[in-house]
Amino acid sequence: MKTITWKIHLKSSPEKVFDLLVTSEGRITFWSEEATEKDGIIHFLFPNGQTYHSRILRKTANKEFHLDYFDSLVKFQLEQTENGETDLTLINGNVPESYFSKVHAGWISVLMNLKAVADFQCDLRNHDPKRTWDQGYVDN
Repeated sequence: MKTITWKIHLKSSPEKVFDLLVTSEGRITFWSEEATEKDGIIHFLFPNGQTYHSRILRKTANKEFHLDYFDSLVKFQLEQTENGETDLTLINGNVPESYFSKVHAGWISVLMNLKAVADFQCDLRNHDPKRTWDQGYVDN
């Protein structure tokens, strides 16, 4: 098993970034087509039709958000910078070696779209089920 770690700097405040991560409305703006939450479980639906029921493990306002994600542990850690912006660290642990390359690259797509939405109010995804990650599209 391997661990993925990515960092991204966002001009947006930790409060805004946290809201995008922890609300259904926020998640659908940058991450998945649907992301409803019920009883601490996020019901993700992705453009290729894949689904996953992700259990929320920890939620500390404007600081951290942890969840079970495709049988791995994902941690979003937010740190406010001196000028009120956000340094976000994503740690995805327990990633099987056979999926590492795909997951490693996939998080870049998710994090860059998070930046586009948070800082520029622009969703970079195509939302086309015929043009997904499975067909080699990075703007899925």
